[in-house]
Amino acid sequence: MKITVLSGGVGGARFLRGLREHVRALPGDHEITAIVNVGDDMWLTGLRIAPDLDSIMYTLAGENDEVRGWGRTGESERVSGELKAYGVGWDWFTLGDLDIGTHLARTSYLRSGIPLSEATARITARWPLGVTLLPATDDEVETQVHVDGGSMHFQEWWTRHRAALPALSFEYRNALQASPAPGVLDAISGADVILVAPSNPVVSIGPILAIPGVREALLAATAPVVGVSPIIGGAVVRGMADACLAAIGVATAADAVAVHYGPRSRGGLLDAWLVDDADAALVPSIEEAGIAAGAVPLWMRDLDTSAAIAAQALAAAARL
Repeated sequence: MKITVLSGGVGGARFLRGLREHVRALPGDHEITAIVNVGDDMWLTGLRIAPDLDSIMYTLAGENDEVRGWGRTGESERVSGELKAYGVGWDWFTLGDLDIGTHLARTSYLRSGIPLSEATARITARWPLGVTLLPATDDEVETQVHVDGGSMHFQEWWTRHRAALPALSFEYRNALQASPAPGVLDAISGADVILVAPSNPVVSIGPILAIPGVREALLAATAPVVGVSPIIGGAVVRGMADACLAAIGVATAADAVAVHYGPRSRGGLLDAWLVDDADAALVPSIEEAGIAAGAVPLWMRDLDTSAAIAAQALAAAARL
C-alpha cells in the first residue's frame, strides 16, 4: 500500500509517527510519503531554515525535544548567544546548536546547486525514518502575513507576536510561479490512500495546495482523500490556528474546516473527514456538505493513540 500524506510541522509529525507505527504492524509492503509545507521556510543569518521538514525529521528520528515540542533533544544554544551578541538575526528566534548543523548542511547543498528535494533526501538519509519526506516545492514559497500597517514573514507573526496581531490575510509568496518538487505529483497519482494530517489548514496545508498542479493532481487521483481534524470541541489542539482561521472567515470548528476544504466531488479536497468524539454531533452537517464523516478519538497523547488515529484514517479510506 502506498500512502501519501499532506503535512505541516508538529501535529503532522506526530500523526506521521503514529501512521508509521500502525503500518509497521500490517502485513505486506507499505510506503509512506509525506508532502511537506515549505511556507514556514526562510533565510536567517545566511542559513536556509525549514521548520516543518525538520520537525518531522527529528520526530521520526526520535531526536525531537518532546518538552518544548520543537528542535532537537539535548540542545545547547551557544551559537545563538554569540549571534545575539553580534546583533545578527532575530533574538526572539533561537536556533539550537545541533539544529544549526542541519541548517548549515541544507544551505551548503543549496549553495552548491542541489535543489531542496535532493538536499532533504541527503539530510534525512542520516536516520531510518520509515517515511519519505518531499518538500512541496523546490522553489522558495514563503508565507507572508498582512496586518494593519504592513506585512511580515509568518515566523515573525507566529513566534515573535504569538499571532496577537490580527491577520488581515495570508499570502503564499511566489506560489503561483512555483512548481511541485520532483516526486510530489507522482506520490499523489500513485497513492492508494491520501491523508491530510491534522495540521493548520491555512498556513500548513494551504501553501501546499497553492502550488500549481497540486490541487489538480488531488482532484484527479484515484485514491480516496481522508482528512483528520485539527480542531477538537471548537478549540485548536495546538498552536494558534484559530487566529489563522479567523483571518479567512472560517470558524474554529471541525465542520467549518471540513467545509473550507470542501468535498472532492465538487472540486474540493476531501472524500472523508474524521472529527473527535466530542464533535460527533457535527457529523450530519459534514455529510450534508458532501463529505463522508466519522467521529473517533483524536487526541494524540502518545504513540499508541497516534497510531490508533492513523488506523481510523486508513479504515475510513477503505470504506470509500
